[in-house]
Amino acid sequence: MTLLTPQVELPSAPGNDDEHHKSLLSASRSAPAPAAVAELTRLLFDGGARERGHGRWRDLISRDTFRHRPGLTAAERAELSYAWLRLVNDTAGAPERLADDPAELAALHEWAAIVDGGGGLCTVASIHYNLFLGSLLDHDGGRDLSDFTSLRRVGTFLCTELEHGNDASALETTAELDPATGGFVLHTPHAGAQKFMPNTSLTGGPKSAVVAARLLVDGRDEGVFLFLTPLSDENGLRPGIRVRRLPMRTGAPVDHCMTSFDRVPLPRSALLESAHGRLDAEGTLHSELGNRRKRFLRSIGRVTMGKLCMSGAAIGATRAALAIAVRYGGHRQVSGPRAGERIPVNAHRSHHGPLLKGLATAYAMTFLHRTALDGWTTHRTDPDPERQAEAERLVAVAKSWITWQAREVTVECRERCGAQALFAANGLSEFPQYIEGTVTAEGDNTVISVKAAAEMLFAEQPPPGPLDSPAGAAQLTEPGHLRGLLARAESIWRDRARTRLRQGPSGDPVARWNGASSAALEMVSAHARLRAADAFLDAVDRASEPGARALLGRLCLLFLLQETSARSGDLLAHGHLSPDQVCSLPGLVDDVLRELAPHMGALVEAFDLPAAFLDGVPLANSGSVSLADYALPAE
Repeated sequence: MTLLTPQVELPSAPGNDDEHHKSLLSASRSAPAPAAVAELTRLLFDGGARERGHGRWRDLISRDTFRHRPGLTAAERAELSYAWLRLVNDTAGAPERLADDPAELAALHEWAAIVDGGGGLCTVASIHYNLFLGSLLDHDGGRDLSDFTSLRRVGTFLCTELEHGNDASALETTAELDPATGGFVLHTPHAGAQKFMPNTSLTGGPKSAVVAARLLVDGRDEGVFLFLTPLSDENGLRPGIRVRRLPMRTGAPVDHCMTSFDRVPLPRSALLESAHGRLDAEGTLHSELGNRRKRFLRSIGRVTMGKLCMSGAAIGATRAALAIAVRYGGHRQVSGPRAGERIPVNAHRSHHGPLLKGLATAYAMTFLHRTALDGWTTHRTDPDPERQAEAERLVAVAKSWITWQAREVTVECRERCGAQALFAANGLSEFPQYIEGTVTAEGDNTVISVKAAAEMLFAEQPPPGPLDSPAGAAQLTEPGHLRGLLARAESIWRDRARTRLRQGPSGDPVARWNGASSAALEMVSAHARLRAADAFLDAVDRASEPGARALLGRLCLLFLLQETSARSGDLLAHGHLSPDQVCSLPGLVDDVLRELAPHMGALVEAFDLPAAFLDGVPLANSGSVSLADYALPAE
């Protein structure tokens, strides 16, 4: 990875405000260089794999059926999510291949998340293809999957319970081996063990579930396994199954429910088996893992892929929100400095500054996601457990950072577009609400960050390399030097966390960890940003078109300057920055914003959002579509 500033320069930005306003006005009317935009798109969407992994889903959501429909009730929107799921299934061609292809499955989530503000389609698709069908594929085969691949039956996944969320390994639903039949009896022992909050209603048609339950054999607890369980058919719910709808939650028009089982009989084939656990004819469990917790984690291994899906969905929503906000800022006119003058709101640094910072973050999010996805695809079946664990940890760290950043950026986009952005027709108000779900889904962000922090804290870590860069002011415009500063920020927090851990009270592990956890979480946060910076710098290095390389290089510099500024106090205290350098950081950020402002259109055009999608969003258009077109009939 080359950590040098690209040699190609951006067109120089005017130095005075009047000329800068004229530059922005001109940029808003002119098309960006097609070659540069095409190269940025190639880098964002995996180059030659774009058409296979992204093209089909981009084309799918271009259809009119995916445009916003005003006036639908929550129940109608939930039903529509399943209608859209069937279109996804038709497009997939071979749904079992989709479920087993991490890159294409993650790509589906990136595009499905932008449909009608995200939420419904992305949620039911993630559950059906990844958690349900993927779990069936990951365990021993031999089942007829045609009902699920044809969507004659929709799949869902029942793991967490009302009283067991992040501690799902302690769940209490039981599946007891019945010696008389050789099958199992699935049971919910009390109200707190109800499954919370799967999409198990009759909406969407007949459904089956993969249910996580504690396997009991002769009263012996063998740990949590998965069981394939039919929930409903054309006549309604199956005997012994109780489903209660939950109130519609924000950000996802899906039929979330509470689900319980009253001694539901299951056949012997219901148990999902693999090397982590097989039950022989005598009722003896054979496993390559001697630990019940490890068996549970192996059985729900699809949750790791789910983290990649949630990250992809958050990225897709973020890019859509930025595209809408930037386009709106280009055609929304406000009063200029002279009487009677009108200028685009994007001309103001207070407006385009936050959006450009969001764009830098969105590009970093995308490149980090690609790195985590590639690592997991390569190492998910790696015989070396350390490499596999490292790839899984990066997936978790990336998911936490990406979804948290997505929430922040989409809220900023909504705010930059004012009151009109509150209307559902524009999507912006629903993106942050949907992203709230990705923050919690497939592992609460804080919890999975704590797990990653503990693993990193006890692992051997090489010290950061030497800071090799030009002297003086040039240091803070040299990407390699800024990257080195971020590495030192991570090291600072690691040392603090280890010190706090050593100083904690002996004999009280919770108190010892509490003393270190805040610093350890800051270490994970710094690590995520460092890995994102590495992925961003690698993308700059791979850019072959000069204009794209220059533009991407400056955007990367903006990202690095932002992250360095946020850690300048620690870096100053440890002698890695001088007082003069700390004072110069705000001005350097402002200079890069001034350079990038005329190129906002190119940066969002590279997101390759379908014209049909943007044409249907009132805020993204200058007069051709208005909110009046989405108004309900007069009373």
